[in-house]
Amino acid sequence: MSDAAVVCRELGCGEAVDALGKSHFGSGSGPIWMDDVDCSGSESRLKNCRSPVWGKHDCNETHNSGVICSGARLVLGSRCSGRVEVLHGESWVTVCDADFNQQDAEVVCRELGCGSPVKVLGAAAFGRGEGQVWSEVLQCRGNKSQIHFCPKSSSLKHNCSHDNDVGLVCAGSVRLMNGGSRCAGRVEVLHRGQWGTVCGNNWYMRDAAVVCRELGCGEAVHAVSESHFGSGSGPIWMDDVDCSGSEFTLKKCQRRGWGKHNCNHSTDAGVICSGVLLVNGSRCSGRVEVLHGESWFTVCDADFNQQDAEVVCRELGCGSPVEVLGAAAFGRGEGQVWSEELQCRGNKSQIHFCPKSSSLKHNCSHDNDVGLACSGDKRRLVGGPNACSGRVEKLHRNSWLPVCDADFNQQDAEVVCSWELGCGSPVEVLGAAAFGRAEGQMWSEELQCRGNESHMYLCQTSPSLKPNCSHNKDVGLRCSGHTQARLMNGSDSCSGRVELQYLSEWGTVCDVSWDMRAASVLCAQLKCGSSVAVLGSDWFGEGSGRIWADVFDCQGNETHLLKCPISSWSRTACSHKQDAGVICSGSSLASHEGGVRLSGGMECEGEVEVFFRQEWRRVLLDSWSESEASVVCRQLGCGSVLNTSSSSSSSPEHSYMCVTGFNCSGSEAHLRNCSSSQAVNCSSTVQLYITCSGTSNTVHSSIRLVGSGGDCAGRLEVFHSGSWGTVSDELWDIEDAQVVCRQLQCGVALSAPGPARFGSGTGPIWLNEVECEGNEASLWNCRYQLCGEDECGHKDDVGVVCSEYKEIRLTEGCEGNLEVFYNGTWGNVCVNGMTDETAKLICRELNCGRTGSESWSKARVESAPNWLDNVKCRKHDSTLWHCPSSSWGENRCDNRNEVACITSSENGNTLDLTNWLCDSSPHERPCSS
Repeated sequence: MSDAAVVCRELGCGEAVDALGKSHFGSGSGPIWMDDVDCSGSESRLKNCRSPVWGKHDCNETHNSGVICSGARLVLGSRCSGRVEVLHGESWVTVCDADFNQQDAEVVCRELGCGSPVKVLGAAAFGRGEGQVWSEVLQCRGNKSQIHFCPKSSSLKHNCSHDNDVGLVCAGSVRLMNGGSRCAGRVEVLHRGQWGTVCGNNWYMRDAAVVCRELGCGEAVHAVSESHFGSGSGPIWMDDVDCSGSEFTLKKCQRRGWGKHNCNHSTDAGVICSGVLLVNGSRCSGRVEVLHGESWFTVCDADFNQQDAEVVCRELGCGSPVEVLGAAAFGRGEGQVWSEELQCRGNKSQIHFCPKSSSLKHNCSHDNDVGLACSGDKRRLVGGPNACSGRVEKLHRNSWLPVCDADFNQQDAEVVCSWELGCGSPVEVLGAAAFGRAEGQMWSEELQCRGNESHMYLCQTSPSLKPNCSHNKDVGLRCSGHTQARLMNGSDSCSGRVELQYLSEWGTVCDVSWDMRAASVLCAQLKCGSSVAVLGSDWFGEGSGRIWADVFDCQGNETHLLKCPISSWSRTACSHKQDAGVICSGSSLASHEGGVRLSGGMECEGEVEVFFRQEWRRVLLDSWSESEASVVCRQLGCGSVLNTSSSSSSSPEHSYMCVTGFNCSGSEAHLRNCSSSQAVNCSSTVQLYITCSGTSNTVHSSIRLVGSGGDCAGRLEVFHSGSWGTVSDELWDIEDAQVVCRQLQCGVALSAPGPARFGSGTGPIWLNEVECEGNEASLWNCRYQLCGEDECGHKDDVGVVCSEYKEIRLTEGCEGNLEVFYNGTWGNVCVNGMTDETAKLICRELNCGRTGSESWSKARVESAPNWLDNVKCRKHDSTLWHCPSSSWGENRCDNRNEVACITSSENGNTLDLTNWLCDSSPHERPCSS
C-alpha cells in the first residue's frame, strides 16, 4: 500500500485504496521496467522509490501491478471524518449537503477503508471549502465500492454555496478504548468486520504518532504497552508494527501478517494523544486549540490562565510556560471558539482531565484567541551567528546536552533544520566543535532519522557508537537560514536598512558582513531591480534587537539570498551603528542627486557616472582627489580606492555634459553628503576612471561559464549594462579562452569549443571580435567590439573548457569504477584509505541512493592517469571535492587491482565485486555535457 500511495499522490488521485498484483487489470506489453519496488510512502514520484536496476526482473506479464485510488476525500477532520470532497476532472470539489444522503455516505466510508458512516453533517460543519461546489447529485445505492461508480444527475440546488458543504463522520478502522476519551486508550483495529487489538512488542512513539494522526487527535504523547489500558478480547490483529511515522493510517505500517503474532492480551498496545495543539508557531509555541468532539476549537484569552498553560506545555512535552499571549498573537483561528472555561490546577497530565465550566465570555471572538509560548523544543543550535546555525544541543531532564559528531548525519540534520526549527534545509554538518566546546555531560545516544520525521522524538535511537566522545567532537549544524528579508526606514520598500528574519526574530546585518553582490541579490529577491548603493546607518538609522553576523558569499546573479553560500560568520564586535543599508534601482532614491555607478561591465572598476540634475553624467578629473574616490568606492560597497586615472572612451549618449566640483573629506558614506558640484561641457580626454579594492575579489563575477554543471567549463557569458549576455565566436581562439580561465581562477585553457557547444544562450549577445594576447588579467582588458543589432546570433555563442573543470562518474551509470575528469582527461581514483563514508557520499552526489561500500577493481583503461588517492570523506562533507586526499596525480596504486569501485549489500547478499553499486541504481544520472 505504501507503493500504491506514491502512485496515487503522483497522479493527483487522492488516497490509495488498494494495491493489486497478478495482473488484476490485465497483462501489459513491452518491457517490465521495475521489480521489487520499495517505497516508504512519502516519495513524490514512483521513480524515487528504491528498486533494482531498470529492466531487471524475475517476473512476467502475469504479475503486473495495479492500483485503485480514491476519488473522494475527507478534509479538515481526521482520516475518517471531515468535509466531503470528490475528484472531478483535475480538481477537488465540495458537495452540497442537500445532494448527499446515507447511501452516498456508506460508499465514501467504504471507499476510504473507514468502516460504516456514523453521521452526515450539513452546514459546513468542517469549515467552508474553496473552489467549486459540485453541480451533480450522487445517487449511490450503498453497495458500490467507489463513488466513481455511482450514478449522477444534475443538481436542483443551483444556489448551493460553501455554507452548505457536507461533512461526514465514519467509524474508522482504528479506535482507542478504555482511556476516558477518544484520544487515549487501548489500540484496536477493524479488520474483516471485527475489532481486535495490537501487540505491544516493539511499539514505539512513531507508531503511536500514526494512530493519533489517523484519529485527528493531535500529537502522540505516550506509547504504552503491557495492557496499560486493560486487556482486550477477541483477535490480536497486528504484531511487530513498524511505522516510519509518516503513514496516514496504521494499516499502512509494516507488520506481520494479519492475525499472526506471538503474544497475548497482557501486552496489548495503547496510546495517549494530546487533546491540544499549538498552531501557527513552532512545536512549542502557537495558538492554543483543543479537541472537542470531532472538531478543534480555539480558546478565549479571558478563559485561560497560567495553570492551564502549565498543563498544555507538560502535555506536549514542551517544558514549562514562558508566556501566555492574548489578542490573537498567533493569528485568528477558524471555526468555533470554545464555550467553556478551563479550571486546571497545574498538576494534571492532560487538558482532558481539567475541570471545566461554562464560559461567561459569550461575546468572545477569534480576535481573542489565546496563544502560548513554552520553554522548549527538544533541540537548539547555539554558539553560531544566528538561530539557524550553531552547536546542536538536546534537552534532557532540564539540561542541554551537546551531541557527538559521530552520532549525527545528514538525515538527522534534515529533521532539525526543516521540521523542528523551521530553518530551511541543512547546508553543512560540522564536526570537531566548529561552534565551540560545550561543558558538562554529552548526549549518550545515536540518532537514526530517515529525514522525513516531523520531530526528532519520532527518530529511532540506539546507544552511542562513541561512548567516550569528548567535547572536541561536539557536532555543529548550519541550516539554510533566514525566512524573510526587508528594507526598513527608507523612502519606499526598495530602500532602507537591511533586516533578515530567522524563525520569528528580525535582526539587522553588520556592514562588515555585507557587500554589493549580496545587496544585488537582495534587491532581485525583493523584486526591486539591482543594487545601486550599499550604505551605513547614517542613512537609514540604527536598528534594534539582534545583529546577524552571516557573511554571504554571493556571486551577484542568485535570485534569493538563500542560494548564496554563507562562507563564514563575522566575529567582529558589531553595534547598530554599523547596520547595513541598501538602495535598489527600483527605489525613488536611486534617481536622487549623488547616485553613482561605474560603466564598463565590472562592478568595482570603470568610468564614474553620477546622477546630477536628473541625468547620468560622466565626471571630470579636475579637482577630483583620493577623498572623492574613497567615497565612491564606499558608496558602491567596493572597499577602498586603488587607483584613479583618465579615460577617453566616452560613449555618445553621455558626451555632451559632465559634472565637476565635488569636495569630500573622504569619510562620507555617499556623494550626496559632499559639497555641491556643477555641470560643465565634457572634454573627451579627461573623464574619470576608477579602480576600487573590491575589484580583485569580484572581477571574476563579471564573467561566467554555464551549461556544464561546473564553474570551469561552459558557454561564456559576460555581465554588461546590468544583464548577462553571450560572446560571438568571430576571431575567438585559445588565447582568448586562456584569459577567461585565468580570470576565473580555473587553471589554463584546454579548448575554446566552437559555436554553441554548450547550448545557445538567451538574451543579449554583448561581445564580438574579441582579441586577447593571452597574458591579460581580465577579458575586459582585451580588444573587442560590441555586437550591433542583428549582427550576431546565438548559434555562434562561444564556450571554454579550463583545466580545473572537474566531474565524477561511475562507469555504468549508478555502478562501476569511480572515475574523475580533471585537466581534460578522465582518470581513476585509488581505493587506498577509502571508507564506506566516501562510497555513501558518491552515491548521494550522483543521485544514486544513500548507501554503498567500496572495494578494489581493475582500471577500465589501464593507460588512464590515477588522479586521486587516499580519499577520506567525512560525514559533514557534501561533495567529493571537499574530502581530504593526496594532491592531484600523487598516488601509490596499481591500475591492475587497486582502482576504487563500490559494492552495495542488499539484505546481506554481496553483489559482483567488480562493480561499484549504489543502493538505488537505475541506469540514469543527472545529464551533463
